[in-house]
Amino acid sequence: MAKNTHHPLALVRAARGMTGVDFARAIRAAAERRGLRSGTTKQRVYKWEADGVTPDRESQEYIAEVLGVPLEDVDVQSWPNWLPDVGVVPLGPDSTVPALREALRASMDRSRRTVLSAISGTALITLAGAWAATDAWPEVTERVQGKNIGADLVAVLEETSARLTALATQERQHTAALLDAHLATVTDLIAEGRYSPALRPRLHALAASLSQTVAWHRFDHGRHGEAGRYWIAGLHSAHASADHDMGAALLSDLAYQASWRNQPRTAARILERALTRTRHPAARSLLHLRLARALAAQGDRRATLRALSAAEHLLGVPTPDPVPAWCSWLSEADLAVDSGQSLNDLGEVRRAHQLIEEGQSLLPPSRDKTRGVFLAYRAKTHLDLGEPDLAAVTATQSLELAHRIGAPRCVELVQKLTPRFKAFADVEGVPELLAKAAA
Repeated sequence: MAKNTHHPLALVRAARGMTGVDFARAIRAAAERRGLRSGTTKQRVYKWEADGVTPDRESQEYIAEVLGVPLEDVDVQSWPNWLPDVGVVPLGPDSTVPALREALRASMDRSRRTVLSAISGTALITLAGAWAATDAWPEVTERVQGKNIGADLVAVLEETSARLTALATQERQHTAALLDAHLATVTDLIAEGRYSPALRPRLHALAASLSQTVAWHRFDHGRHGEAGRYWIAGLHSAHASADHDMGAALLSDLAYQASWRNQPRTAARILERALTRTRHPAARSLLHLRLARALAAQGDRRATLRALSAAEHLLGVPTPDPVPAWCSWLSEADLAVDSGQSLNDLGEVRRAHQLIEEGQSLLPPSRDKTRGVFLAYRAKTHLDLGEPDLAAVTATQSLELAHRIGAPRCVELVQKLTPRFKAFADVEGVPELLAKAAA
């Protein structure tokens, strides 16, 4: 029987660079570690990868060991549904480089016109749970003989990456290839091990930060499979240097993506795990704010209000520690708008609209992309309040701003509203909006 290259086992095996022979050998080794024997061959692996052929219980346990899946997660009856998603490299003593290269490979796959699916909620929740329960491992990368890289090179990469990330949105849209190249370089440096112990946390911090930035670029352009893999790669990098706040940030971004994709239950479960280890008040404020959005989408009013109260309290808590760069933008404007979005989901439209309007007025001029998102939110609440003329004006402003600065996510938000506008085709401003949204 010919193998099925679309079977989950074939996909996860190929993602780890293992041939059928390699995989069979690894299964036999897993059996030997238990003092047992397995007769698995590449022919048997190919049969498993063909529809309808199910490994027995012992073989599934060996497969789990080879793939790094805990035995308690193996449900023999649901084969192959318990297999890990391609793209989710399990946290491990030396998992940073495989995770980074998996993300970089995702971009190469896109260039070859391969469509990458978003990673499942179950896989993300499992990864978040492993992060919350596991401490960082000491470095186990074998040192390569030869001259180490110097601190000057790392400093140049840090400075250049920071400057690229700090560009205005309309400029940053042109830097994707540069950021990808920086991340590939940092990945190679970590893999080669040619650096002093003092540079290790800086390289991992840089990999985490670059992964996060690249992920947001992919997310803004609707490439959710790639974005998820970069956020996961960043999580591995942050975990390697025991930066719990950064790890929580990356999990929070994965949760934000889940909410965007209408998976609020997944988002809430990820955020609950992320909150167990993050410590900075501003970081915790952002996570509670995103948790409120996920809870509101599920209609849990009491828990939503509790999360919003925590976010508001934590945002004002003084601390001697500097605010992490990844949440330094969080302000009263964001608190007001996200609170409004949460209340809107709970049916409190009038108060929601007031908060969103208030938040937009507080937003500094430098945050154009966020302004575009806020305008789209305002347009929605205008529609909810039965004000299609005002909604059309606001949505048009969002759309024009998004096109000017290159913010496709804002365009998507407005386009999602167009079916509702079609019922008001005779209202002033609506025909023009629909024409621009369809262009």
